[in-house]
Parts: sequence; C-alpha cells; structure tokens
Amino acid sequence: MKLQPDFAPDTQMVTAYGPGYVTVNGVRHTTACLFAPQQAPQPWGVESVHALQAAHIQTLLGEPLPELVLIGTGTRQHLLPPSLMRQLIAQRIGWEVMDTAAACRTYNILAGEGRRVLAALIIE
Repeated sequence: MKLQPDFAPDTQMVTAYGPGYVTVNGVRHTTACLFAPQQAPQPWGVESVHALQAAHIQTLLGEPLPELVLIGTGTRQHLLPPSLMRQLIAQRIGWEVMDTAAACRTYNILAGEGRRVLAALIIE
C-alpha cells in the first residue's frame, strides 16, 4: 500500500535539507531562497536573520498572494518584531517564524494539502 501522496510534477517540494542547504525538487540551494508550490525557488537576498528588513518582506507580496508565509530563520528560531511583519498583516497574510528545518517540514505538509503557502528560507 502506497502511503505517500502524488504531486503534480511541477509542484515545488522540499526533498532534503541540512546544515547549509535546502534541496527543492532535487536542486540544492545554499543561499536564502523563496518558493511556493507553483513557483520555482528564487534568491531572497537575506544573509542572516539579523539583516532582515522590511524591503525583504515586501518581496514576499508577489502575485498570487500567499495565504501563509513560512519564514525559516536558519538553524535556530528567531522571533521577528510585528513591526517588521506589518506588510503581511496589512494584506491579511498569515505568517509563522520557525527554524529553517521546521519551515521545510511544515511547507511540505501545507503544499501537499494544496494550500497557497510561500517558504522564505534563510540558510546558514
């Protein structure tokens, strides 16, 4: 009996992660990246959680708007001030901040459910 769901071939899924990398559909990424189920990974330009600015959050507001943004903050969870997340709040977009490994696992579950989720991952 097969227990794993079938995904469309163009659905972006995290296939591996570890210290210093995230692999999406078999392609390894070693710098911060953004992706959604129907959006291939693209560079995010964030070097560390301490360098995160409102302009980086603005890049998360592309079309179509996600219903939820998962922000992976590297090897440890770092809470972000609500003032930094104001743009997402104003658009009524949910957001969660967690370490990057947890964000990868959560992303796969939500993408597998067909949710409009966006992963924004800082890779350390």
